[in-house]
Amino acid sequence: MKKQEKENPYDDIINLPRHVSEVYPQMPIANRAAQFSPFAALTGHSAAVREATRLTEAKRELGEYDKDILDRKLRVLQEWKDGQPEIAVTYFRPDARKEGGEYVTVSGRLKKINLYDGMLILADGCSIAFDDIADLSGEMLDGFWTE
Repeated sequence: MKKQEKENPYDDIINLPRHVSEVYPQMPIANRAAQFSPFAALTGHSAAVREATRLTEAKRELGEYDKDILDRKLRVLQEWKDGQPEIAVTYFRPDARKEGGEYVTVSGRLKKINLYDGMLILADGCSIAFDDIADLSGEMLDGFWTE
């Protein structure tokens, strides 16, 4: 009788159980998959691209009218600072990595107005330079100087 099929060279081991080491722990499936992930030839390239495409805003220059209103609001706050009024400050925060920044609004209790350094200090420790302030609001300030 003639053999019809060629014998598989692995027939002797194909049905043996898989070896499990008693010394080394089994690698988690997530790590096993990671070893086949693509090689990143340019490490940090995607982070650099994200940083370059991140938008920042230019600092707006306040007009004389807005500066006058802001100055009046600061004077009112100077008179009421001992009562630690609750205020909201919109100010320009410069970006640490590139030109420009963003406008943010923080709320809190007024702790101190440092006229010498030109800083507004909130109770939580947030210090804001007068030159960076775009708007001030609060219960005692709302409704003033609107047309």
